[in-house]
Amino acid sequence: MRITVLGGAGKMGCIAVQHLVNDPRVDEVVIADLNIGQAKEVADILASPKLSIRRTDLADAVDLAAALRGSQTCLNATVYYTNLAVMAACLNAGTSYVDLGGLFHTTRRQLELHDDFAAAGISAVLGMGSAPGIPNVQARFGADRLDTIDSIRIYDGIKPPPPGAATFTYAVATILDELTLEPVIFRDGQFVTCQPMSEFEEVAFAAPLGVLPMHLSLHSEPATLPITYGDKGLRECFFKINHWGMDPALVDKVRVLAEFGLNSREPLDVRGQQVAPRDVLMALLGGKVPPIGEFLAPPANQPPDWTKEIVTEISGVKDGQPMTWRVGTLTVKGSLPTGIAPAIAAIWLAEGRIPAGVYPPEAVIEPEPFFAELTEAGIPTQISLTHML
Repeated sequence: MRITVLGGAGKMGCIAVQHLVNDPRVDEVVIADLNIGQAKEVADILASPKLSIRRTDLADAVDLAAALRGSQTCLNATVYYTNLAVMAACLNAGTSYVDLGGLFHTTRRQLELHDDFAAAGISAVLGMGSAPGIPNVQARFGADRLDTIDSIRIYDGIKPPPPGAATFTYAVATILDELTLEPVIFRDGQFVTCQPMSEFEEVAFAAPLGVLPMHLSLHSEPATLPITYGDKGLRECFFKINHWGMDPALVDKVRVLAEFGLNSREPLDVRGQQVAPRDVLMALLGGKVPPIGEFLAPPANQPPDWTKEIVTEISGVKDGQPMTWRVGTLTVKGSLPTGIAPAIAAIWLAEGRIPAGVYPPEAVIEPEPFFAELTEAGIPTQISLTHML
């Protein structure tokens, strides 16, 4: 099978590429990226005969479709703004599709393409990064074991950096949006918006994380889970994270910049030139992400110290008894689930394990075999059940 990774030279895309070239089910992996220099750096580090590079411009619809044609799956590891355009190219090329997430609103628009994908005989799974993705499958594990569901609460706990660290943990553009846009959650059976970074609570995670302060953030899981499990009576669903794994002081600084308008997309006239403040902010912060070499873990190097646990608590009733399933997926060193989870889904798509159409992960990703593949990659899942007396 051949899988094309759009943005395969990026920080999360390169992790997906690494996992795919090491999987015996995959024959060829194409890094499709505009940044050829960085793509060559990834290829040099991985040194796999399965790898090829194709310069691809996402702004050119014809070139994009040509880059995808002949691949069984497109793994879109670029920023979520591109999701709809890439899905259109997949329809043109006859290639199945998976991405890392759509930040709620884009995911909702992507689901509207279900009939088009079904008619074309190709499949799409939306939001298969570490989160969204893993929490959706965790939610399905618990939901399948309950007669009715009261709540699905998702917590993404990330090891905090040393004080004073001035780096972003993933795509700057996505973090800026998660930091400033209003989270949409499901509460008392309806969708409501909340203030960004609100409703803090202390949550206990597996060692070595311990107790972390968690807050609301706009995310894709609440866009689909309340619909998927509405017939089981779901009343509450939210996603919380701890400062996106960044130093809280850095988050506060970025929030101040946004409050002063530097995150605005509206152009300003600056000495006769039209300049969008967000473009300036992105240019200034673009270098605040670790270099590509720190995201890859070839055998000769020390794996990066990335520790996180994604926990989903599914509460409801089984046979008249209230209970809560806690599903926690932990990564300690090296294996970054944001790249590995979509790589697994990309393989499943190429194998024809996903029906034609567009789906959220909880609808088509079977929990047990998925968790087993994550475990093989060094990302184990622990499950506990609490009975309410």
